[in-house]
Amino acid sequence: MSDYLLEVEGVRKAFPGVLALDDMHINLRYGEVLALVGENGAGKSTLMKLLSGIYVPDAGSFRLQGQPFTPESPKHALESGISIIHQEFNLMPHLTVAQNIYIGREPRRGLVLSDRELNRRATELVDRLGLPLDIRATVSDLTVANQQMVEIAKALSYDARVLIMDEPTAALNDAEVRTLHGLIRRFIREDTGVIYISHRMDELKAIADRITVIRDGRYVGTLDTAKTSMREVITLMVGRTLTSDARPVDVRDGRETVLDVAGLSTKELLRDVSFTLGKGEILGFAGLMGAGRTEVARALVGADKASAGTIRVHGRQVKIHTPAEAAELGIGYLSEDRKQLGLLLEHDVSENITLPSLRERFSRWGLVDKLVARRAAKEVADRLTIKTPSIRQTTKFLSGGNQQKVVIAKWLVKDCDILIFDEPTRGIDVGAKEEIYALLNSLAQQGKAIIMISSELPEVLRMSHRVVVMAEGRVSGILSADEATQEGVMHLATLRPNENPDDAAELGLLDLHSTEPKAV
Repeated sequence: MSDYLLEVEGVRKAFPGVLALDDMHINLRYGEVLALVGENGAGKSTLMKLLSGIYVPDAGSFRLQGQPFTPESPKHALESGISIIHQEFNLMPHLTVAQNIYIGREPRRGLVLSDRELNRRATELVDRLGLPLDIRATVSDLTVANQQMVEIAKALSYDARVLIMDEPTAALNDAEVRTLHGLIRRFIREDTGVIYISHRMDELKAIADRITVIRDGRYVGTLDTAKTSMREVITLMVGRTLTSDARPVDVRDGRETVLDVAGLSTKELLRDVSFTLGKGEILGFAGLMGAGRTEVARALVGADKASAGTIRVHGRQVKIHTPAEAAELGIGYLSEDRKQLGLLLEHDVSENITLPSLRERFSRWGLVDKLVARRAAKEVADRLTIKTPSIRQTTKFLSGGNQQKVVIAKWLVKDCDILIFDEPTRGIDVGAKEEIYALLNSLAQQGKAIIMISSELPEVLRMSHRVVVMAEGRVSGILSADEATQEGVMHLATLRPNENPDDAAELGLLDLHSTEPKAV
């Protein structure tokens, strides 16, 4: 019997203009969690799609439990014991949670599908896994985090020996990450193993036994987690040493207010949300999943209808009904879900980058100057180091992190004064994160006003001049960079509507209700 549950030997895969994998080697031991890390475009997702039968390798081989293994389709891979949770969800949005979990395996009574038995099995599975899911809810109505939970439940509903997780925690908060890690530990036995792909370096120490690093489609090395530092891992990933101690760029006191929001409310969640945003400021939004951070952004740009409140841009009260109207007012919105709301995946990189700016920058007498548009797209793509063989490449063929950069690029070309970034580093590797952080600071120095929403609290604390903390659709506190701590933010994030935020004074938090810009 082989010492390894799964072996990848000399695998190669090329796409038009791109060599995704070359002579790739990976070994997964029995009973272990093997972390697989690498920058965006390193080939991680391509390898997982080869293992799950979505792609066919050009060269190389796989061995499963010591036997040659050639996945012919995703179904064949599942039947062979390989279950995968993809970075991009593979769900049927119009079906319920239960129907998605058991799609293609629905229980029957004779020739008729049994909804009662389906719901019973789904309820039993969700309860056993401890997932906060309503099995009768329609998937399209779920948050991104809960859709991820559905993917997890679906993967674990199979009798899998190898569980592959591609960025499983990208949409999860800290509590949900702990729940997921508990599920993984319960899954691990002497005859099972997990390949765990993540850009969150802090997770690897908590869950992985070994760490395999790949770079530019090639195997770099495998490290014992207990015997290595995350700095060593990052250096292997990017081929250079990174510094990660940057703080937000200082901003002078008395900065000009460019956005003033007062009493913003929606019928569904938001209640009396008020804050200001200054020129050259990075204003972070923190809170637990479902607290209303994304809903604030959507209400600001007209994607969700506000039921009350006022919005002033550069001192002038405005009514914003659509994201297009927001863009005309100089407000750019980088949405949480880039696939559905941020990109035209079937169009090329250049078209995606220049789309919001076609009318005012690249059109004359109703005709688009494609040469000028492509030149502008190429310039910003190079600035953001978007990995693509050409700006004419179809966007769907880019890695997740590079797709995220394309969304950022289009608002840089638009040259908006106010930029709203909802989870700007989700699915982006540590090297690219540093580039995004530097970009945000550079934009702030240029006078851009930035709202940054992030589920990663250290990221919010690192990048923000002030932090708006939300709880259950309300602003529970606004803290300067000097006042904000992880403990203090989490205290405010867990306040109930009838609790007194002033109790936070015991934690050293000051001026919780002020919406005025502060110097740092």
